[in-house]
Amino acid sequence: MIKNIGIGTGRRKTSVARVYVRAGNGNISINGRDLTQYFPQGEHAFMVRQPLMVTANENKFDILINVYGGGNNGQAGACRHGLARALCQVDEANYTSLRNNGYLTRDSRMVERKKYGRRGARRRFQFSKR
Repeated sequence: MIKNIGIGTGRRKTSVARVYVRAGNGNISINGRDLTQYFPQGEHAFMVRQPLMVTANENKFDILINVYGGGNNGQAGACRHGLARALCQVDEANYTSLRNNGYLTRDSRMVERKKYGRRGARRRFQFSKR
């Protein structure tokens, strides 16, 4: 049986990521696919790896991530947030470096809801004097 060392939930915009950290050799799997296959854009893959790089744990753990909702950017941010939380569970010494880099802070920016009588969240309909 495979034992999870740390578990973390990450959120960004409308994305939610459940992250499981296991003993291993650095494999990152997202929704059953490899990291570079799931995020072909280098910036998103780099974003997910950032907490591992900061704590110098790049080849120590296997990471299994289940993520849903939102788009690529939101999902990458949610994965990073969840991984940072899971690494704090693994070792408390990781907390300060992750906190100082801002990986433990939940980015609360979300799309504002549409209001009635408006075309969008804030956009008004065109005014006509006559």
